[in-house]
Amino acid sequence: MSNVEREAMEYDVVIVGAGPAGLSAAIRLKQLDEDLNIVVLEKGSEVGAHILSGAVLDPCGLDALMPDWKERGAPISTKVTEDHFHLLGEAGSIRIPNTPMPPFMSNHGKYIVSMGNVCRWMAEQAEEMGVEIFPGMACSELIYGENGEVKGVVAGEFGRGPDGEPTEAYEPGMELHGKYVLISEGVRGSLAKEIIAKYDLQKGRDVQKFGLGMKEIWEIDPDKHKEGKVWHSMGWPLNSNAGGGGFIYHAENNQIFIGFVVHLNYKNPYVFPYMEFQRFKHHPLVAELLKGGKRVAYGARAISEGGYQSMPKAAFPGGALLGCSVGLVNVPRIKGNHNAMLSGKAAAEHVVAALKEGRSGDTLEGYETELRTGAVGKDLKRVRNVKPLWSKYGLTASLMLGGFDMWTNTLFGGSLFGTVKHGKTDAQSTGKADTFKPIDYPKPDGVISFDRLTNVSFAATNHEESQPSHLKLKDPKVAIDVDYKQFGGPSARYCPAGVYEYLTPEGEEPKFVVNFQNCVHCKTCDIKEASQNITWTVPQGGDGPNYPNM
Repeated sequence: MSNVEREAMEYDVVIVGAGPAGLSAAIRLKQLDEDLNIVVLEKGSEVGAHILSGAVLDPCGLDALMPDWKERGAPISTKVTEDHFHLLGEAGSIRIPNTPMPPFMSNHGKYIVSMGNVCRWMAEQAEEMGVEIFPGMACSELIYGENGEVKGVVAGEFGRGPDGEPTEAYEPGMELHGKYVLISEGVRGSLAKEIIAKYDLQKGRDVQKFGLGMKEIWEIDPDKHKEGKVWHSMGWPLNSNAGGGGFIYHAENNQIFIGFVVHLNYKNPYVFPYMEFQRFKHHPLVAELLKGGKRVAYGARAISEGGYQSMPKAAFPGGALLGCSVGLVNVPRIKGNHNAMLSGKAAAEHVVAALKEGRSGDTLEGYETELRTGAVGKDLKRVRNVKPLWSKYGLTASLMLGGFDMWTNTLFGGSLFGTVKHGKTDAQSTGKADTFKPIDYPKPDGVISFDRLTNVSFAATNHEESQPSHLKLKDPKVAIDVDYKQFGGPSARYCPAGVYEYLTPEGEEPKFVVNFQNCVHCKTCDIKEASQNITWTVPQGGDGPNYPNM
């Protein structure tokens, strides 16, 4: 692809991804220097189309960026009024009191929001300041300078055929060059993955860890709706099969955001995260809430869960990683949007300082230092052991040990455990099929629970079928000889969109089928496949889910 001739456009700063991190960076850059020439490139068909988050928003990031966000009309108005945490059994539950938890775990004073709508609003603010935002522009390739620094990206390439070769409708896209390039692609972005490997940014850091979050929006009976109520659960139906839990947030207009997170370090390859979510909805507490309601949207995405010890170095020659490209989710708080915004703000400030000194293309070491030692680092460091303790000792023990560790970090600024390591990657955690028994999941009833393909239609995902598959197999034989024969074909279960399936005609060798049109861009395949045989890359711009208000 490097021999393709393209036009180039020069900017002061190129930002990849119009999520909370990238838009915060763009806004802060303009606040500091309105003359800067800034472009934001978004692969979704519009800003917000690929944004999916719980979400209960801690407004501290927005407060720091735009203290007058209320006056500006931000779509943030549903304050948390109730905060419930339950340990579920199959037929009942135990409510865990909030009082033993450290104060920072409280959701009071936070807001239930659609982050897709928040990002749409942030994009409006940025454009009013003069930022150029181009949706439908997937960034497929990095451009490197003479000294090996990142100097830009290729965006807007269209018209390659299924074989990868240009068709008559081929458009080569453009090179967009910047004095600095900020990468805010979200979890496991393809450019961030390349940058981390090229500059060895994970050196000296723990392995990255992830979860899979699935979410539906429901309209429910007004008599059951309690605007501002937040509800989290752990335990059933996962039990010992995997870590994770459910959430229900009562938003505006009699809608609830209901979702389920499965930590991707599970061992049993027969675990079916999507079906765990559907089973969760049949718990008596949840089923009663949904009775008489209707589902209006569905989506899924991976969640960065490694925390403080897994953050790669965030600065590299020519730019910086922001938000979930670094992995800034506070796992016990189930929040990361505030840290994404703070990272974008910090990166912008260091970029402006560098430009004023006449620098460009170098490594913003000050940004890396601030991210690890400033507000973001402090937020993540005090909870750094919760996830690895859960993984090592299970749910019950981790509730006590993790709570104790958060309190010691809060009160004394340190931990008796030091910093607990995560151990294996999520791919390495997957066990061989012959050491586990298949799990029998109940069939969806079509009322409260749904099959995957039906639900995927509520993500409004679409990919032009004449393009190459953006899901690349390193070796098609490995999909059968290793992932199917040794691990039982877990991709047919871990994908929340039904992209992967194994066809097993009688008397014939199994066939691996990739239905890339179904993809909702969660990136789970790139993370969990035991052989690491699948690489997620961007499809042509605008393709993928079209979330209305996730």
